[in-house]
Amino acid sequence: MNAGAQAEQTAARYLQQHGLKLVQANYRSRFGEIDLILHDGATLVFAEVRMRRSRNFGGAAASIDAHKQAKLIRTAQLYLATLSSLPPCRFDAVLLLSADGKEGIEWIKNAFDL
Repeated sequence: MNAGAQAEQTAARYLQQHGLKLVQANYRSRFGEIDLILHDGATLVFAEVRMRRSRNFGGAAASIDAHKQAKLIRTAQLYLATLSSLPPCRFDAVLLLSADGKEGIEWIKNAFDL
C-alpha cells in the first residue's frame, strides 16, 4: 500500500473514532476525487486528506489551494446531485505528517465553504 492510501485509511479511522460514519472512500468524478465522504450526525462531510512530511512551504494545509478547492466543490456537487434530498454539508481537511498518523493528525472542520 502506498503512503497516500495509508494516510487516507489512517484519517478514516481517526474520524470514525471521533464519531463520524464512513459513507464512501475515493469518490471519483471527471473533475477529481474526494478522499472521504462521511456523516457527522445529519451533516455530510467531504474530507480531503493531505500528508506532508515537512511543514515547509505552508505544510499540508497550504496544498489545498483555490484550484484544489474548486475541483473538490465541483466533485461534491456531482455527488450531491445523486441524492434525493440535500443534507447540510461541509468540507473538512485532515492533515498528517506521517501516513500512520503517529507524528500527529490535525482535523480542520469547515476548512472552506461550498
